Amino acid sequence: MKHELLFLGKIKNSFIADGVQEYSSRLGHYTSLKITVLKEKGRAKSAASDTDAEGMLLLSAVPPGALIVALDARGKQFPSEKFAETIAGWELQGVKHVCYLIGGPEGHSAKVLQSADLLLSLSQMTFTHDMARMLLIEQLYRAYTINAGEKYHK
Repeated sequence: MKHELLFLGKIKNSFIADGVQEYSSRLGHYTSLKITVLKEKGRAKSAASDTDAEGMLLLSAVPPGALIVALDARGKQFPSEKFAETIAGWELQGVKHVCYLIGGPEGHSAKVLQSADLLLSLSQMTFTHDMARMLLIEQLYRAYTINAGEKYHK
């Protein structure tokens, strides 16, 4: 199964970029991972216009047939073991491509939320979008180590 992370804009802090690179490298031993950084458009006069434009940009980058996971504060939260089970279940169902979408500062548009197969929340806490990227990749890596029966999870 291929995992693709669709992000708006480059990571601003080098220590987070290093973490993303580290966990991406580790995850590559278990599965295919692609990170697609989409160029943010200039800011519109309203947050709603920004959210709609960002949503269209994200959705236009999703390949046909991909399962869409949108990160959203109102989404479902999983213990790491359950997230690992969910990924294993997708693999058993024959899912070939999963796209994870992280929106801009105002979150996702209604269109993205409606298009998503799963709304995922990493925590009830608030994180920067850059940190959410690193945490998501770390959790994907953790899920694969859990499914492989390795000790990283402990």
